[in-house]
Amino acid sequence: MSVAADEEAGAVAVLDVGKTNVKLNAVTVDGVVLETLSVANPVLPGPPWRHHDLASLSEWIFSNLEALASRHPLQTFVAAGHGSGGVLVGDDPDATAGAALPMIDYEQPLPEAIRQGYAPLAGSFFDRGSAMMHSATHQARQLFWMQEHAPGAVDAACWYLGLPQYWAWRLSGVAVSEASFLGAQSHLWNVAERRFAPIVTTRSWQRLMPDFADAWQVLGPVRPELARRHGLRDGLRVLAGGHDSSLNHYRYHAAGLTDFIVVSTGTWIVGFCGRTALDRLDEHRGMTLNSDVFGKPLGGVLTMGGREFSHVAGSAPPAAPVPDDVVLGLIARRTMALPSFGDDDGLFPGSAGRGRINGPPPETPVERKALALLYCSLLTTECVEALGPGPLVVLDGSFLRDPLYARLVAALMPNRRVRFNLDAYGVASGAALLASEGQRQRPAPLSLADPGDVSHLSPAVAVYASQWRARARTGHNNSFTRDFERTYR
Repeated sequence: MSVAADEEAGAVAVLDVGKTNVKLNAVTVDGVVLETLSVANPVLPGPPWRHHDLASLSEWIFSNLEALASRHPLQTFVAAGHGSGGVLVGDDPDATAGAALPMIDYEQPLPEAIRQGYAPLAGSFFDRGSAMMHSATHQARQLFWMQEHAPGAVDAACWYLGLPQYWAWRLSGVAVSEASFLGAQSHLWNVAERRFAPIVTTRSWQRLMPDFADAWQVLGPVRPELARRHGLRDGLRVLAGGHDSSLNHYRYHAAGLTDFIVVSTGTWIVGFCGRTALDRLDEHRGMTLNSDVFGKPLGGVLTMGGREFSHVAGSAPPAAPVPDDVVLGLIARRTMALPSFGDDDGLFPGSAGRGRINGPPPETPVERKALALLYCSLLTTECVEALGPGPLVVLDGSFLRDPLYARLVAALMPNRRVRFNLDAYGVASGAALLASEGQRQRPAPLSLADPGDVSHLSPAVAVYASQWRARARTGHNNSFTRDFERTYR
């Protein structure tokens, strides 16, 4: 079906709420992005805590939804969001943007009393779905903080909604819970046993959790008063929505892939596999238990690869692709970036803040970028190996802007078939495909590329990777490390 024919069948408005930016997309029912509008996700300093400016974001979303509707035949609205955001809401979707308390920014540092008070309530790994992550990550921990700070406001609230379901409620007036979002390290939902975590009962939060809906379920039309106010189409359908990375995974499922591992790159390197055995999951190595949109377990692994890349590559890496001979030169000199430069351990317990350059440091901006790509390719390989066997590895996301990344990953995994997707809108495509779930007559279109011949990289990369892995896993050899901050700053 052509894009024009898809448009005749109606388009889907996809709201993609990231931590840093918010995107509003018009997408065909086959997942082709027609137009994207973007704005920074506004954050206010508090009190009572650093929080997202939902009121100003609402105005941007509703006015631009009206603008998109004037250019595309929107029939459906669906939201996706990062897994560390939730909103405690009252009974009016319009009063104070519906929020009973401000939405906590998950990078807001925790008060020590909240950190210590929450820890013994968080339950087992399967109750949490992850290790305890940094700052105010995890919806259960945010709700605990709200309840400790303002118990009266929590008692008076109606619902606690994950980000996609919050925006679905704002448009439709219908409140629901959804499996892929609660299964994204919320610490509220035990994916393996399909039940709420014990903290929900302990803190009497059951009444704040609405009934479940499938991510593709139609909650109803957009509220009439909202449609009138913003000139939206009567009968615009509102879907429940889901977790951004789970929707990106769903995009490949909708395209007919079955036995595969997908690795998405950006601020986080996120790996997902629907066939990872639960006993492989190790919370101390950045592994998670997520849920797909069908409520089934997704083995996951994540590390802050984008932040690691920036630390090594510098603030303004050259835009041009890195030639293979540059990275081969670094490999020959045994120049290594060893984890971890940020405040997250990722796959290497105890490594946070201990990132170092081992061996002769890179001398030019292009060498720094090459080292960053090599380092992040090694992190990607560690993510894939952690998830277990699988014949097909699919790469997508921002690292693919440089072709060297896909070639290095392919060279590092000669026994797997590595393919990559240059489409940068996987979340938007996956979310839009929800509109045809259960009605699709054929697999959704998908174009995967082959990294090409990497035989000139493979021998050198194999030896280098073995040495890098030994040092990364056992700690740094201090007699050969160079302090990154001292070298570059």
